[in-house]
Amino acid sequence: MRLLIMGPQGVGKGTQAALLAQHYGIPAISTGDIFRYNLKNQTELGKQAQAFMDKGELVPDQLTNAIVKDRLAMDDAKQGWILDGYPRNAAQVEALDSILTDLCTPLDRVVALHADHDVLMERMTKRAEIEGRADDTPEVIAKRLDVYAKETEPLLAIYKERGLLLSVDGVGRIDEISRTIISQLDQVA
Repeated sequence: MRLLIMGPQGVGKGTQAALLAQHYGIPAISTGDIFRYNLKNQTELGKQAQAFMDKGELVPDQLTNAIVKDRLAMDDAKQGWILDGYPRNAAQVEALDSILTDLCTPLDRVVALHADHDVLMERMTKRAEIEGRADDTPEVIAKRLDVYAKETEPLLAIYKERGLLLSVDGVGRIDEISRTIISQLDQVA
């Protein structure tokens, strides 16, 4: 099973990715975790990423794509994976298509979690308070949601057109959401 899990911040992607990974016995891979691994272990890709980050710049798509390809080629991902946080833009969709072709691993499904803007704002504000994230102000949270709506949400149409999209309500009990996702995946498997 090779899955993308997509949705705005605060919708529960990480939580659901972990539950799905446990259920299917495959790794949940977040781009944030990939970057942290490469930085911590001072890999060649990590050193390249650090150079951009040290200058306060975003890591370019080309390097992000290389880091993702490197991770998906690892042994633990041979039987499948759940990718969280990538792709974020149309260029990354094309890059992922190329990566999967090179690795001879087709994408099985895209799980899109959704929730109302007000629910996401409330969840993220609460998470910022609990985790002590002083930089997660309502303005910053709203900006992140806006960036998702403009840059990443339109990608769902690409996957819908390809017949890969499963859309799931991200509001409710965590276990119920997980059961809904698994049920939908099992129906199309």
